[in-house]
Amino acid sequence: MYSMSTGMGLDLLGRPNEMAARMAAMDPRMDMAMPMAEFGPLFGMWAVMMAAMMLPTMVPTLRAYDDLILSADGTRMGWIGVLAGYFLVWLCFAAVITSVQLALLFGGVIDMLGIARSPLVAGGLLLAVGLFQFTRTKEICHGVCHSPMGYFLGHWRRGAAGGLRMGLGLGVFCVGCCWGFMALGFAGGVMNLLWMGLATFFMVLEKLPQIGHHVTRPLGALLILSGIAVIASPLFQG
Repeated sequence: MYSMSTGMGLDLLGRPNEMAARMAAMDPRMDMAMPMAEFGPLFGMWAVMMAAMMLPTMVPTLRAYDDLILSADGTRMGWIGVLAGYFLVWLCFAAVITSVQLALLFGGVIDMLGIARSPLVAGGLLLAVGLFQFTRTKEICHGVCHSPMGYFLGHWRRGAAGGLRMGLGLGVFCVGCCWGFMALGFAGGVMNLLWMGLATFFMVLEKLPQIGHHVTRPLGALLILSGIAVIASPLFQG
């Protein structure tokens, strides 16, 4: 991801050099090879980013299954099945968000670097994700991701196939919990390594056993305030 970002002329903060600024302003319908306007390269980018961002959040889940290997009839192949099912769901989500990015790009909502063209769009996205943090859906999905042992005990299946099935289920709850942090890439820049690293940090915080339940709503409040600030920013600039 670092190589892709710097190769496109961005620094760690997502700030474009002259070449990247020209690229951002390009029309995606131009008759030339543009990886950021094609499904294949864009899906590859999202798939790599999903793996980089979501693997740290899986630590509680994999540790919970490890405990069941010692105390129940969990197996190492089941552990691998959980991991595979989890990432299969996230690969499907990568395909969905790739399609969304292309639709936004060709609709003129974001530029070629995946950044919202309007403060109203960026701020609205921050507001939407912040408000989602207070919903019942977020509470349920976060509860499963935060305490995966309860899911394992209620949906236990043996062996690799059983692990795959449980991994798929856990992956769906994880997508329901974390989709908003991924979508925030369109507010701060999909290729902005610092911004996406911050989103990863937020997701990891939510999964920590000691503090996970205590940070969800404060993060939501922070996102809402940030959204209001971004929407209001043109007024102060004027």
